Amino acid sequence: MPLIPEEPQIHESAQGPRATAAAGRPASTPRPVPGPRSAASPRPGRPVPGPARPAPPKPRPAAGKAPAGGTENRSDQRPAPQLQLIPAPVDGALDAAEEALDLLLESGRAPGEVLVLTTGEQHPWAAHELSFGEAAYWAQQDTGDDVFFADASAVERAASRPVVIVAVNGGDDGATARALPAAMARAGTLLVVCGDPQRITALLGAGAGV
Repeated sequence: MPLIPEEPQIHESAQGPRATAAAGRPASTPRPVPGPRSAASPRPGRPVPGPARPAPPKPRPAAGKAPAGGTENRSDQRPAPQLQLIPAPVDGALDAAEEALDLLLESGRAPGEVLVLTTGEQHPWAAHELSFGEAAYWAQQDTGDDVFFADASAVERAASRPVVIVAVNGGDDGATARALPAAMARAGTLLVVCGDPQRITALLGAGAGV
């Protein structure tokens, strides 16, 4: 009688890619990579407490649909930013602000999330970039891919960012008192103010009545 050939044996190990080669060994979780460092502020220091990432924005009402009450209530969209005071003398406020910036970047903040304001002498980066003209200078803020440094007197022109750092390194008390509340209004989650705590507290109180 004719011989019936045996059917080939199909082994499970021959099917598909080797998906179970590392079975029993848990996959390693990738470590977060800190954002790029700012060339203008290379010094590290102590960690700056505060939220590591901005809170996700609450959904806005669809176009053409007004929320209950007929008007949009901005206070319902996000909580007030956290305020952190870093004690520093007038001539050391800018250094303290740069150290805070370094630590925020090392903790994972993207450079484009941070605005740095100075109440006295301008940050060297701002002074350098302004030498090429205001149009080119402010265009870098609109790009939003790097830390932006500005004079506190121009805070009304500054765009909102998740983190705002203010170096109280001099300047007129009246102008500073007006700039601090404006800086807080532009901070999404964190406002860091570097300077004399007593003076800052007094100026914040004065600014609230402006």
